[in-house]
Amino acid sequence: MSTQPETLEFLLDQLGPWPGLRTRRMFGEYCLYVDDKPVAFVCDDQLYVKPTPAGEALMDPPVWGRFYEKAKPHLLLTPDRWDEREALRALLAATAEALPPPKPPRPRKPRAARKAPPRRS
Repeated sequence: MSTQPETLEFLLDQLGPWPGLRTRRMFGEYCLYVDDKPVAFVCDDQLYVKPTPAGEALMDPPVWGRFYEKAKPHLLLTPDRWDEREALRALLAATAEALPPPKPPRPRKPRAARKAPPRRS
């Protein structure tokens, strides 16, 4: 089951205006980015926040979940906990602060330098 667009709209409404916050659709689910750092995933209409010591400290007690069987455990927030706007924003901000900066993208090779596929006769 994938996340409903209405669920993502509700979450973004709860977070309010936030410079640097963006989402990206991935495999029917969504990734939340804060300042280009992937901080959380919205899967099956639930929010899975990347685990950091700062995030765990804000969730007392932390609730763990996996968005698919072989995924690493993430902090789990069900939609009924999204009503606490300031706590939700603080959790995502603390997680973003604790994560390392994103790696810069590798430069692409110029088109002429790429290998051309072999020609078939």
